[in-house]
Amino acid sequence: MAFEWTEPSPKQKLSIAKSTARINLWHGAVRSSKTIASVLRWLEFLKKGPKGKKLIIGKTERTIKRNVLDVIADIVGSRNFNYNRGLGEVTICGHKCEIASANDERAESKIRGVTLAGAYGDEISLWPESFFTMLLSRLSVPGARLFGTTNPEGPHHWLKENYIDREQELSLRSFHFKLEDNPALDHTFIENLKQEYSGVWYQRYINGLWVLAEGLIYDMFERDLHVVEEIPDLKQTWVGIDYGTSNPTAFVLVGMGKDNKLYIIDEFYHAGDDMSTSKTDAEYSVELQRWLAGWEPRWIFIDPSAKSFRTQLWRDRSQCPAFQNIAKGNNEVLDGIRKVSSLLSTGNLMVHNRCENVIREFGAYSWDPKAQERGEDKPLEKNDHTMDAVRYVVASIGSTFERVMRVA
Repeated sequence: MAFEWTEPSPKQKLSIAKSTARINLWHGAVRSSKTIASVLRWLEFLKKGPKGKKLIIGKTERTIKRNVLDVIADIVGSRNFNYNRGLGEVTICGHKCEIASANDERAESKIRGVTLAGAYGDEISLWPESFFTMLLSRLSVPGARLFGTTNPEGPHHWLKENYIDREQELSLRSFHFKLEDNPALDHTFIENLKQEYSGVWYQRYINGLWVLAEGLIYDMFERDLHVVEEIPDLKQTWVGIDYGTSNPTAFVLVGMGKDNKLYIIDEFYHAGDDMSTSKTDAEYSVELQRWLAGWEPRWIFIDPSAKSFRTQLWRDRSQCPAFQNIAKGNNEVLDGIRKVSSLLSTGNLMVHNRCENVIREFGAYSWDPKAQERGEDKPLEKNDHTMDAVRYVVASIGSTFERVMRVA
């Protein structure tokens, strides 16, 4: 097996040497070198571990490739690496590993009846607990091991309470990594990364702590810092829509200025909380056309559950050029909240003072304390309509967000 080992840091060496339990978990801050350490240990296990079926698991196949397979390919080189996406398998230095995603409660059915000699897990805290439990039951070959990584969540998360906190009771080793445990990181990069996070995200992603998401979600929002009276020249615009029938409907217009900052330029907000004020899909379509007069957004991102409204806009596309590009908004809630938080923390998301509902909700949008008791990070379904619309845009434009953060 001829792959090139990179020189690990002392913390990485310790975790590689000590990860001999049935369950081995690396957790802590982002970019703290925990993935590299766990991957090096996985490669060693492929060489020296028991024979039998091996599995690499992540939230989705896309995240598996980005977070794990690309790292492995860089270490072992292209001649020792072959990823066959169609078959859902990868061959690493002659050792075949199957690929599996653990994206919802139904995922555990994918591994029923499988006998495993080893498994590697990415972003384990994002998996359903049922999948993790099933996976452990399938690791039945003598000497089978699980190696995996995760960023912290809340202290009541099932992985923290049922496994990491019970390390002394189980055949489990956990290794906590802080940002400073990665000696390869440039000091300037570390400082920039710290500026991108605040509040709960700073505690989790910088300090690597399992802390509650409580109180205000956007506690970094300040009217004096984030509310502006003028909008610069714009390079591109998008619309986000949170659609309601008995609940309010909100449209937000978001643009990227020539200064590479995102601006919430305008809003439309209609309560529609009783039969006398509610509107039909066709009426909302007319409202959207009027509201967009003079604007031609690149995309309109709509609440994914609003199928009938998307259909109405598609039917009305001949009446409004902006309706040509309509898409479901990315509804990965926590990831979207994190991205909005990062933009606010770095001063890269601003709000025009005409957007009264956006400003109000930024100051009121809160975490659900009852969900925290269940180990979940979940916003209260209150003061969230413009917040959802903003999140659809920020989460859906993807590479544009990453470009903004690189400029920051």
